[in-house]
Amino acid sequence: MTLPAWLAAIKFNDDGLIPAIAQDHKSGRILMMAWMNAEALQLTAQTQTAVYFSRSRAKLWHKGESSGHTQTVHDIRLDCDADVIVLSVTQAGGIACHTGRESCFYQRLDLSGQTPEWQTIDKVLKDPADIYHSSNAGKATPETHETQAHDVIPSDAKHSHHDNDTINGSILQQLDGVLAERKQADADSSYVASLYAKGLNKILEKVGEESTESIIAAKDFANCDENSNKAQYDDARHELIYEVADVWFHTLVGLAWFDIESDAVLNELGRRFGLSGIDEKAAR
Repeated sequence: MTLPAWLAAIKFNDDGLIPAIAQDHKSGRILMMAWMNAEALQLTAQTQTAVYFSRSRAKLWHKGESSGHTQTVHDIRLDCDADVIVLSVTQAGGIACHTGRESCFYQRLDLSGQTPEWQTIDKVLKDPADIYHSSNAGKATPETHETQAHDVIPSDAKHSHHDNDTINGSILQQLDGVLAERKQADADSSYVASLYAKGLNKILEKVGEESTESIIAAKDFANCDENSNKAQYDDARHELIYEVADVWFHTLVGLAWFDIESDAVLNELGRRFGLSGIDEKAAR
């Protein structure tokens, strides 16, 4: 693939990536740093909205597709060595960080004491749980390459925390219905429809990928200490929940391939409830 001259001038690293720094258009404050490949940068220039590349998921992600906190790009600059990009952006919602803060750079090294210490200097503007589970989360963009279950779960099944058993059951039932619809939909209409078009092997591959990512997230969370670094602990906890949700979601996509609804799994769990492991095996 031949890149246009302006993209060819950039020195991407060996992985085909370049660091991209997002800076507030008015204040000049650094908001975040992420990675871009050539496709992400080209889409950013074309749409004037920030599109990045996720190294952990090996795919594009449109900033704000899950949270609604999109970035409008006013200016794109390249440094003297042609290996760093700076984006001048307007941050929707005033929140760039997934922790609910204005900037990802919310820790400052305090050198006033005998031992340097990192201090959190920015307050949380919005609880991450509200950001990623609010009714607006799924409305930020349609289904995209960032494979979130809330992109296909109707918003009215997500916004209340009352009567959790009923709500959780409703979410699964509505998700069953949406997945059944996606099986018949055009492959270009949604992420899930594209998975079904690619076939069972691709779906199972995604289950494996997300399972691996949940294991990594669990190991990262296990290494966090709530008392020594609460912010890091909270971030790692959220990441683990996020990754396990991806595993559950893609597993349900796989079950729907075989026309098996979530109730079948819930019924099996109900059958096992109260049985010892030995008795359960004997009952199989």
